[in-house]
Amino acid sequence: MPTLMKAVRLLDVGKVVVDEVPVPQPGPDQVLVKMRRASICGSDVHVVYDGFLPDEMPGRPGYPGHEGVGEVVQSRSPEFSPGDPVLTVPVPPEAGCFAAYQVVAAGSLVKLPAGVDPERLLMAQQLGTTIYATRRFWPDGAGRVAAVIGAGSAGLFFLQLLKRKGFEKLVVADLEPARLDIARELGADVVVRAPEESVVDACLDLTGGEGADLVVEAAGYDACRAQAVDAVRERGRLGFFGFPERRGQTPFPLEAAFRKAPSIEFTSGTQREPGLRSFREAVELIVQGAVEIGYLLAPTLGLEQAPEALELARERGRGAVKINLDPTA
Repeated sequence: MPTLMKAVRLLDVGKVVVDEVPVPQPGPDQVLVKMRRASICGSDVHVVYDGFLPDEMPGRPGYPGHEGVGEVVQSRSPEFSPGDPVLTVPVPPEAGCFAAYQVVAAGSLVKLPAGVDPERLLMAQQLGTTIYATRRFWPDGAGRVAAVIGAGSAGLFFLQLLKRKGFEKLVVADLEPARLDIARELGADVVVRAPEESVVDACLDLTGGEGADLVVEAAGYDACRAQAVDAVRERGRLGFFGFPERRGQTPFPLEAAFRKAPSIEFTSGTQREPGLRSFREAVELIVQGAVEIGYLLAPTLGLEQAPEALELARERGRGAVKINLDPTA
């Protein structure tokens, strides 16, 4: 075992470096994981660039990365042994996936099937959060029209999950034409190129002026949440998945929401779900080939390039859906 490793350090808003730091040691019921792959989440971009900093700075090594796969190298838990491939799903304050090694609580690990490409199973982290959210947003059976605002990795997973739910028509809106092309391939009936086109108009046109049964906001911007209110039908459902745009108070079209009276659901805390049920379901769906993930596997940059990778994610991937890191490069 080496004594030092490379890890991302968040120093301040927008200031990210890659440092050499000591390899952490697992405590009781913890596991040391050698990271194989990590992915940048939209929430990581908000943390790094929008001031959602931890209480103590600099951030812990590898923070805020929380989407990762790796291999157990040391274990102080009876549930895991050296050599076990695992999906790491730490609660965000304890996240450290942007590093060569990280210590993870045993309760924040999902053992992966042997012989399956870990790069593919990495996507079970994001998929798991959308499975968990979909249960909250739409606990019912099939619906007529659903809209997804934001065609990043989460938005495109919502598209696939809502299609599996049996919605008759699906609308997807995004700023990036390349992502909308993927949405079409995945089964979107209507794609909306913002800001030139309006997701509100698309939903109203598709429903004879009523609005969508369900609108999922997966972009993380106040303007998108306002559009979701305008696009939903009376007594419909709103699912807010996107991260807050800023700390503190934020504008919201309360009068319009009050008059329409939709059910509004927020989602967080998938990492605390008993038994990590949604992450385990996500692994199974990927292994079975029931969810398409090929469009998420590139580009992959080395850990040393993490600052550039985060900038690329901030720029919406310049058309790419997911930016990945290879700590072994």
